[in-house]
Amino acid sequence: MTELNKKYYTISEVSKACGLKPHTLRFWEKEFKQISPQINKGGRRRYQPKDIEIINSIKNLLQDEGLTISGAKKKLAQTTVDSSNKNNSKKIIKELEKILMQIKKSRG
Repeated sequence: MTELNKKYYTISEVSKACGLKPHTLRFWEKEFKQISPQINKGGRRRYQPKDIEIINSIKNLLQDEGLTISGAKKKLAQTTVDSSNKNNSKKIIKELEKILMQIKKSRG
């Protein structure tokens, strides 16, 4: 990929960047719900950088770690849950900090 800061990438750009064939990407879209390129009116896929990150993660799980598709799905699902929990924890901490500041202001 020549431009790393593009908002959208074509399937051929993603294919080259990830070292995968386009039919593999289309198959993975059906297997992994985390890959969700936008499809324009002409039926062309438009991948965002987050899609490319997920594709590279899947490639790593399948090819480097030797997981099956089922195993990769489970691992990705767990990673998504862990990430979601981490974000929720950060939100809770910020809310608690706000409450603590309000308590301190009301006391003094």
